[in-house]
Amino acid sequence: MRESIGGTWITQLVIVMMFVFVAFLALSVNYSKAFRVKNQMISIIEKNEGIDNETIKMINNYLKNNNQVQKGSCPSGYYGVNLDNTTYELAIGSKKYNYCFAKTSSSTLNFSKRSYYDVKLFLKFNLPVVGDIFVFKIDGQTKDISYPVDGSCEDAVPKLKCLSRIK
Repeated sequence: MRESIGGTWITQLVIVMMFVFVAFLALSVNYSKAFRVKNQMISIIEKNEGIDNETIKMINNYLKNNNQVQKGSCPSGYYGVNLDNTTYELAIGSKKYNYCFAKTSSSTLNFSKRSYYDVKLFLKFNLPVVGDIFVFKIDGQTKDISYPVDGSCEDAVPKLKCLSRIK
């Protein structure tokens, strides 16, 4: 009798450890996918030299194609974007968005219009039996962009770069 109780205890311990291992594996796979998506979003912003409606369309198409539809709350001062439209709005505390961004000026004497963008993407950790457990924010930051497309071109030092953006 004592050996059967001991065997049951070890079997339960093995099942719990397998559950923890599978949960950790699912979390790491989802987390790496979300980081890949975040890095691609940053690449799109850097390639387009800022965020405008065309950049939002490209990011939304990329997120839809990669089934990245999780929503979360954006911090104050950030702009929130939903996948169903191509515009962005100043984030409201209780409203949920698919991703957020904020433009930060990092101007120096030589580059008065230089800025970079902070990006936040959301990841929900869910298990097949338990369901949604946590929502993680994944943060990223672009490199400095000398003349972002949403800024003005009046005092751009290299005029050729500024004129090439006019359509």
